[in-house]
Amino acid sequence: MTMTSKRRRHTPEQIIRKLQDAEKLQAEGHDAAAIAGHLGVTEATYYRWKNQYGGLKAEDAKRLKELQKQNDRLKKLLAEAELEKAALKELAEGNF
Repeated sequence: MTMTSKRRRHTPEQIIRKLQDAEKLQAEGHDAAAIAGHLGVTEATYYRWKNQYGGLKAEDAKRLKELQKQNDRLKKLLAEAELEKAALKELAEGNF
């Protein structure tokens, strides 16, 4: 891989399909390095996918991704609300 290669993003459905292929290769006796090479990813990516998506169906993986996005959005909203609350508290105390 060269330094100028593009980073590709895979959809949860693509990852699930690739992991299903990986299971077949593993059953045939291939090692993790060979499986990762066949999938076109690094071993680290293969293991991360396996930990994150292993055993999930495509629709479950898609739902997980949606929930993660929603959770991130809610965390951001909470952080903004906490900042606003702290600013209002300072104003009310006259510490500005």
